[in-house]
Amino acid sequence: MPSINTFKNQLRDGGSRANQFEVVIPRIGEQRMLCKATSLPGQTITEIDVNFRGRHLYVAGDREWETWNTTFYVDRNMNIRNHMEAWMNEINDVGDSSSLHDGGYGYMSDITVRHLDHNNHVTKAYNMINAWPTTITPIELDYDSTSAIETFDVTWRFTSWVA
Repeated sequence: MPSINTFKNQLRDGGSRANQFEVVIPRIGEQRMLCKATSLPGQTITEIDVNFRGRHLYVAGDREWETWNTTFYVDRNMNIRNHMEAWMNEINDVGDSSSLHDGGYGYMSDITVRHLDHNNHVTKAYNMINAWPTTITPIELDYDSTSAIETFDVTWRFTSWVA
């Protein structure tokens, strides 16, 4: 029979904390501290429905990688926002819809999210392979927001991740 002490032993050092993480995007430099929120990536193994004489047989299909989201604080110079907009412009130029990457995959970059312990040691890391931004959300401006730092979200697509 499980006891409270057994449970406490499973959560040594107070368990993992959701605010202990860092995101490393080499393409935009060392901006680890300005990522306000993210998630550890998810995945799905799809199912294939095989019909046989009126019955459904479900078998494992392909692995699908879900999109990944980050929320960034906006610094006074809008550095991360500017990098993200330039990156998306490289993928599809806002002026003439041309692509600046010459048909290759140079617009992709590996991105790492690291889960940290209380001493900032990495407990688990996920490397998103061949990632690129698909969506940058608007930054809301409002006269009533006098004590809030602006944020914006970025949705990412990637080919796979490795833990």
